[in-house]
Amino acid sequence: MSIEDVSFPAAAGEPVAGRWFLPDGAVVGVVGIAPAMAMPMRFYRHLAAWLADRGFAVLTFSYRGSEPELYGPMRDSTATALDWYHDAEVAAGHARARADVVGVPFTWVGHSFGGQSLGFLSDVGVDGCVMVASGTGWRGKAVPMIKRWSPLLWRAIAPAAIAAVGYYPGRRLRILDDLPGGVMRQWGRWCLHADYLFSEHPELRDRFAKVETPITALWTADDELISPESIRYWSREFPNADVELVEMRAADHGLARVGHSGFFRPKRAILWEELLLPRLAARQAESPPPPCDQA
Repeated sequence: MSIEDVSFPAAAGEPVAGRWFLPDGAVVGVVGIAPAMAMPMRFYRHLAAWLADRGFAVLTFSYRGSEPELYGPMRDSTATALDWYHDAEVAAGHARARADVVGVPFTWVGHSFGGQSLGFLSDVGVDGCVMVASGTGWRGKAVPMIKRWSPLLWRAIAPAAIAAVGYYPGRRLRILDDLPGGVMRQWGRWCLHADYLFSEHPELRDRFAKVETPITALWTADDELISPESIRYWSREFPNADVELVEMRAADHGLARVGHSGFFRPKRAILWEELLLPRLAARQAESPPPPCDQA
Protein backbone atom coordinates (compact mmCIF):
# COMPACT_ATOMS: atom_id res chain seq x y z
CA MET A 1 0.00 0.00 0.00
CA SER A 2 1.13 3.56 -0.70
CA ILE A 3 -0.16 6.98 0.42
CA GLU A 4 -0.50 10.02 -1.81
CA ASP A 5 -1.37 13.48 -0.46
CA VAL A 6 -3.40 15.59 -2.89
CA SER A 7 -5.43 18.77 -3.05
CA PHE A 8 -8.17 19.84 -5.43
CA PRO A 9 -9.97 23.15 -5.84
CA ALA A 10 -13.32 23.75 -4.20
CA ALA A 11 -16.04 25.77 -5.91
CA ALA A 12 -14.49 29.01 -4.62
CA GLY A 13 -11.03 28.00 -5.82
CA GLU A 14 -9.70 27.26 -2.34
CA PRO A 15 -7.88 23.93 -1.97
CA VAL A 16 -9.48 20.92 -0.32
CA ALA A 17 -6.93 18.55 1.24
CA GLY A 18 -7.16 14.85 0.53
CA ARG A 19 -5.18 11.65 0.92
CA TRP A 20 -5.22 8.57 -1.27
CA PHE A 21 -4.57 5.09 0.08
CA LEU A 22 -3.52 3.03 -2.91
CA PRO A 23 -3.15 -0.75 -3.29
CA ASP A 24 0.13 -2.25 -4.46
CA GLY A 25 -1.59 -4.33 -7.12
CA ALA A 26 -4.56 -3.97 -9.44
CA VAL A 27 -7.34 -1.61 -8.40
CA VAL A 28 -10.70 -3.39 -8.04
CA GLY A 29 -12.71 -0.34 -7.02
CA VAL A 30 -12.52 3.27 -5.84
CA VAL A 31 -13.96 4.39 -2.50
CA GLY A 32 -14.43 7.93 -1.21
CA ILE A 33 -14.88 8.39 2.54
CA ALA A 34 -16.77 11.53 3.59
CA PRO A 35 -16.15 12.61 7.20
CA ALA A 36 -18.69 13.29 9.89
CA MET A 37 -19.07 16.78 11.30
CA ALA A 38 -15.99 17.72 13.40
CA MET A 39 -14.13 14.51 12.48
CA PRO A 40 -10.62 14.81 10.95
CA MET A 41 -9.75 12.76 7.89
CA ARG A 42 -7.06 10.85 9.83
CA PHE A 43 -9.86 9.18 11.81
CA TYR A 44 -10.67 7.14 8.69
CA ARG A 45 -7.10 6.04 7.93
CA HIS A 46 -7.52 2.56 9.43
CA LEU A 47 -10.49 1.69 7.23
CA ALA A 48 -8.82 3.29 4.21
CA ALA A 49 -5.64 1.23 4.69
CA TRP A 50 -7.66 -1.94 5.27
CA LEU A 51 -9.56 -1.42 2.01
CA ALA A 52 -6.35 -0.60 0.12
CA ASP A 53 -4.92 -3.94 1.25
CA ARG A 54 -7.94 -5.52 -0.47
CA GLY A 55 -7.43 -3.76 -3.77
CA PHE A 56 -9.43 -0.54 -3.36
CA ALA A 57 -8.08 2.94 -4.06
CA VAL A 58 -9.48 5.01 -1.19
CA LEU A 59 -9.75 8.79 -0.95
CA THR A 60 -10.10 10.49 2.41
CA PHE A 61 -10.45 14.27 2.60
CA SER A 62 -10.86 17.17 5.00
CA TYR A 63 -13.49 19.91 4.84
CA ARG A 64 -12.12 23.43 4.38
CA GLY A 65 -11.29 25.13 7.66
CA SER A 66 -11.82 21.98 9.71
CA GLU A 67 -8.17 21.22 10.56
CA PRO A 68 -5.85 24.13 11.45
CA GLU A 69 -2.73 22.16 10.52
CA LEU A 70 -4.07 21.97 6.95
CA TYR A 71 -5.97 25.23 6.55
CA GLY A 72 -4.63 27.68 9.12
CA PRO A 73 -6.35 29.17 12.20
CA MET A 74 -9.97 28.11 12.46
CA ARG A 75 -11.08 31.61 13.47
CA ASP A 76 -10.02 32.78 9.99
CA SER A 77 -12.23 30.29 8.17
CA THR A 78 -15.29 31.60 6.33
CA ALA A 79 -16.65 28.11 5.58
CA THR A 80 -20.29 27.21 6.11
CA ALA A 81 -21.97 23.84 6.42
CA LEU A 82 -23.23 24.21 2.86
CA ASP A 83 -19.65 24.81 1.71
CA TRP A 84 -18.68 21.50 3.28
CA TYR A 85 -21.26 19.65 1.21
CA HIS A 86 -19.71 21.23 -1.87
CA ASP A 87 -16.26 20.13 -0.66
CA ALA A 88 -17.66 16.60 -0.63
CA GLU A 89 -18.94 17.14 -4.16
CA VAL A 90 -15.52 18.10 -5.54
CA ALA A 91 -13.86 15.26 -3.61
CA ALA A 92 -16.32 12.83 -5.19
CA GLY A 93 -15.57 14.24 -8.62
CA HIS A 94 -11.84 13.76 -7.99
CA ALA A 95 -12.43 10.13 -6.97
CA ARG A 96 -14.81 9.52 -9.89
CA ALA A 97 -12.09 10.62 -12.32
CA ARG A 98 -9.71 8.00 -10.94
CA ALA A 99 -12.37 5.32 -11.15
CA ASP A 100 -13.02 6.22 -14.79
CA VAL A 101 -9.34 6.00 -15.71
CA VAL A 102 -9.00 2.54 -14.18
CA GLY A 103 -12.45 1.36 -15.30
CA VAL A 104 -13.81 0.32 -11.91
CA PRO A 105 -16.87 1.29 -9.86
CA PHE A 106 -16.93 4.16 -7.40
CA THR A 107 -18.56 3.81 -3.98
CA TRP A 108 -19.24 6.71 -1.59
CA VAL A 109 -18.95 5.88 2.11
CA GLY A 110 -20.38 8.70 4.21
CA HIS A 111 -20.22 8.97 7.98
CA SER A 112 -23.09 10.95 9.53
CA PHE A 113 -22.85 14.46 7.95
CA GLY A 114 -20.71 12.91 5.21
CA GLY A 115 -23.53 10.56 4.24
CA GLN A 116 -25.90 13.49 3.87
CA SER A 117 -23.63 14.85 1.14
CA LEU A 118 -24.86 12.20 -1.32
CA GLY A 119 -27.64 14.61 -2.25
CA PHE A 120 -24.99 16.85 -3.83
CA LEU A 121 -23.45 14.08 -5.94
CA SER A 122 -26.27 13.42 -8.40
CA ASP A 123 -24.15 14.72 -11.28
CA VAL A 124 -20.95 12.95 -10.22
CA GLY A 125 -21.92 9.39 -11.08
CA VAL A 126 -21.68 7.37 -7.87
CA ASP A 127 -22.17 3.64 -8.41
CA GLY A 128 -23.10 2.89 -4.81
CA CYS A 129 -23.32 4.57 -1.43
CA VAL A 130 -22.95 3.24 2.10
CA MET A 131 -24.16 5.70 4.73
CA VAL A 132 -23.00 5.01 8.27
CA ALA A 133 -25.05 6.59 11.07
CA SER A 134 -26.43 9.20 8.65
CA GLY A 135 -29.76 10.56 9.78
CA THR A 136 -31.35 13.96 9.70
CA GLY A 137 -29.75 16.61 11.87
CA TRP A 138 -33.17 17.81 13.02
CA ARG A 139 -33.29 17.62 16.81
CA GLY A 140 -36.85 16.35 16.70
CA LYS A 141 -35.56 12.95 15.54
CA ALA A 142 -32.48 12.84 17.77
CA VAL A 143 -32.04 10.63 20.83
CA PRO A 144 -33.82 12.01 23.93
CA MET A 145 -30.79 13.70 25.52
CA ILE A 146 -29.89 15.56 22.31
CA LYS A 147 -33.52 16.50 21.74
CA ARG A 148 -33.72 17.95 25.25
CA TRP A 149 -30.46 19.90 25.44
CA SER A 150 -29.60 20.90 21.86
CA PRO A 151 -31.67 24.14 21.85
CA LEU A 152 -29.47 25.42 24.67
CA LEU A 153 -26.37 24.57 22.64
CA TRP A 154 -27.57 26.15 19.40
CA ARG A 155 -29.24 29.25 20.86
CA ALA A 156 -26.96 30.14 23.76
CA ILE A 157 -23.73 28.19 24.24
CA ALA A 158 -22.49 28.08 20.65
CA PRO A 159 -23.25 31.75 19.78
CA ALA A 160 -21.57 32.98 22.97
CA ALA A 161 -18.50 30.80 22.43
CA ILE A 162 -18.12 31.84 18.79
CA ALA A 163 -18.44 35.50 19.71
CA ALA A 164 -15.74 35.07 22.37
CA VAL A 165 -13.03 33.19 20.42
CA GLY A 166 -14.01 33.47 16.74
CA TYR A 167 -14.85 29.80 16.22
CA TYR A 168 -16.72 27.08 18.08
CA PRO A 169 -14.31 25.63 20.72
CA GLY A 170 -16.06 22.30 21.09
CA ARG A 171 -12.97 20.51 22.37
CA ARG A 172 -12.70 22.83 25.36
CA LEU A 173 -16.44 22.70 25.97
CA ARG A 174 -16.43 18.92 25.55
CA ILE A 175 -19.41 19.20 23.21
CA LEU A 176 -18.51 17.95 19.71
CA ASP A 177 -15.14 19.24 18.53
CA ASP A 178 -13.77 22.54 17.24
CA LEU A 179 -15.67 23.92 14.24
CA PRO A 180 -15.52 27.10 12.14
CA GLY A 181 -18.06 29.62 13.37
CA GLY A 182 -19.94 29.77 10.06
CA VAL A 183 -20.32 26.00 9.96
CA MET A 184 -21.61 25.79 13.51
CA ARG A 185 -24.06 28.66 13.13
CA GLN A 186 -25.61 27.37 9.92
CA TRP A 187 -25.71 23.75 11.07
CA GLY A 188 -27.41 24.87 14.28
CA ARG A 189 -30.15 26.68 12.36
CA TRP A 190 -30.77 23.56 10.31
CA CYS A 191 -30.85 21.27 13.34
CA LEU A 192 -33.62 23.32 14.93
CA HIS A 193 -35.88 22.89 11.88
CA ALA A 194 -37.84 19.84 10.75
CA ASP A 195 -36.75 20.44 7.15
CA TYR A 196 -33.08 20.57 8.20
CA LEU A 197 -30.96 22.04 5.37
CA PHE A 198 -34.03 22.41 3.13
CA SER A 199 -35.35 25.03 5.56
CA GLU A 200 -32.80 27.46 4.06
CA HIS A 201 -32.38 25.81 0.66
CA PRO A 202 -35.69 24.30 -0.48
CA GLU A 203 -34.37 24.22 -4.05
CA LEU A 204 -32.05 21.38 -3.05
CA ARG A 205 -34.95 18.92 -2.82
CA ASP A 206 -34.91 18.72 -6.63
CA ARG A 207 -31.23 17.86 -6.55
CA PHE A 208 -31.74 15.15 -3.94
CA ALA A 209 -34.59 13.73 -6.02
CA LYS A 210 -32.14 13.23 -8.92
CA VAL A 211 -30.11 10.73 -6.89
CA GLU A 212 -30.68 7.18 -8.16
CA THR A 213 -27.61 5.64 -6.55
CA PRO A 214 -28.33 2.42 -4.61
CA ILE A 215 -27.91 3.23 -0.91
CA THR A 216 -27.16 1.05 2.08
CA ALA A 217 -27.88 2.88 5.34
CA LEU A 218 -26.09 1.27 8.29
CA TRP A 219 -27.35 2.20 11.73
CA THR A 220 -27.14 0.91 15.28
CA ALA A 221 -29.60 1.11 18.14
CA ASP A 222 -26.81 2.10 20.55
CA ASP A 223 -25.99 5.30 18.64
CA GLU A 224 -25.66 8.05 21.24
CA LEU A 225 -26.67 10.80 18.79
CA ILE A 226 -28.86 9.43 16.00
CA SER A 227 -32.10 7.51 16.54
CA PRO A 228 -33.51 4.82 14.21
CA GLU A 229 -36.35 7.24 13.42
CA SER A 230 -33.74 9.78 12.27
CA ILE A 231 -32.22 7.25 9.87
CA ARG A 232 -35.58 6.38 8.34
CA TYR A 233 -36.61 10.06 8.19
CA TRP A 234 -33.46 10.97 6.27
CA SER A 235 -33.70 8.03 3.87
CA ARG A 236 -36.97 9.48 2.57
CA GLU A 237 -35.04 12.49 1.24
CA PHE A 238 -33.88 10.21 -1.62
CA PRO A 239 -37.24 9.31 -3.18
CA ASN A 240 -35.78 7.84 -6.37
CA ALA A 241 -33.04 5.72 -4.82
CA ASP A 242 -33.30 2.15 -3.58
CA VAL A 243 -32.44 2.34 0.13
CA GLU A 244 -31.44 -0.74 2.12
CA LEU A 245 -31.72 -0.15 5.88
CA VAL A 246 -29.35 -2.40 7.83
CA GLU A 247 -29.15 -2.44 11.62
CA MET A 248 -25.69 -3.17 13.01
CA ARG A 249 -26.41 -5.33 16.04
CA ALA A 250 -23.23 -5.36 18.09
CA ALA A 251 -23.88 -8.78 19.64
CA ASP A 252 -24.34 -10.36 16.21
CA HIS A 253 -20.71 -9.55 15.47
CA GLY A 254 -19.24 -10.40 18.86
CA LEU A 255 -19.06 -6.76 19.95
CA ALA A 256 -20.21 -4.99 23.10
CA ARG A 257 -21.35 -1.84 21.27
CA VAL A 258 -20.93 0.15 18.07
CA GLY A 259 -22.09 3.72 18.75
CA HIS A 260 -22.12 6.70 16.43
CA SER A 261 -18.47 6.47 15.32
CA GLY A 262 -17.44 2.98 16.38
CA PHE A 263 -17.87 1.48 12.93
CA PHE A 264 -14.66 3.21 11.79
CA ARG A 265 -12.46 2.06 14.66
CA PRO A 266 -10.08 -0.85 13.93
CA LYS A 267 -11.29 -2.81 16.95
CA ARG A 268 -14.58 -3.21 15.08
CA ALA A 269 -13.07 -4.26 11.76
CA ILE A 270 -15.36 -7.29 11.80
CA LEU A 271 -18.06 -4.86 10.62
CA TRP A 272 -15.93 -3.92 7.63
CA GLU A 273 -15.55 -7.56 6.69
CA GLU A 274 -19.15 -8.61 7.23
CA LEU A 275 -21.15 -5.49 6.33
CA LEU A 276 -19.09 -3.14 4.16
CA LEU A 277 -16.88 -5.32 1.97
CA PRO A 278 -19.69 -7.47 0.52
CA ARG A 279 -21.48 -4.33 -0.62
CA LEU A 280 -18.36 -2.94 -2.25
CA ALA A 281 -17.74 -6.29 -3.90
CA ALA A 282 -21.32 -6.29 -5.21
CA ARG A 283 -20.67 -2.98 -6.96
CA GLN A 284 -17.48 -4.46 -8.39
CA ALA A 285 -19.36 -7.47 -9.76
CA GLU A 286 -21.97 -5.24 -11.40
CA SER A 287 -19.37 -3.06 -13.11
CA PRO A 288 -18.33 -3.82 -16.71
CA PRO A 289 -14.73 -5.01 -17.14
CA PRO A 290 -12.12 -2.30 -17.87
CA PRO A 291 -10.87 -1.75 -21.42
CA CYS A 292 -7.91 -3.96 -22.34
CA ASP A 293 -5.50 -1.02 -22.64
CA GLN A 294 -6.20 0.28 -19.10
CA ALA A 295 -4.68 -0.82 -15.81
